[in-house]
Amino acid sequence: MSFGVIGRTTNANDLKDALDLSAQRTRAIASRVAQASVNGSGFALPIDPATGKASAGDPVDLEAEMTSLADEQLRYEATEKLLEKAYAQLRSALK
Repeated sequence: MSFGVIGRTTNANDLKDALDLSAQRTRAIASRVAQASVNGSGFALPIDPATGKASAGDPVDLEAEMTSLADEQLRYEATEKLLEKAYAQLRSALK
């Protein structure tokens, strides 16, 4: 019964969806970095999940991937704090 109220009075559902999306992005970045393998002087091409072979495209730029990962971590933590505040407001309202 109270679950319908939570969705209507707060942005908790949107924040939870944002956390899920951020987690998916983090997994995608981690996957690109993990699939890169040292091949000679640099990182190899990313692996195509469908075929298991190196896909055509640019080599993995480790610095760009780490920057993306740090950015995503900051976004996740900010969203997490906003969701925590939304839940605290709900608890306060219920008291």
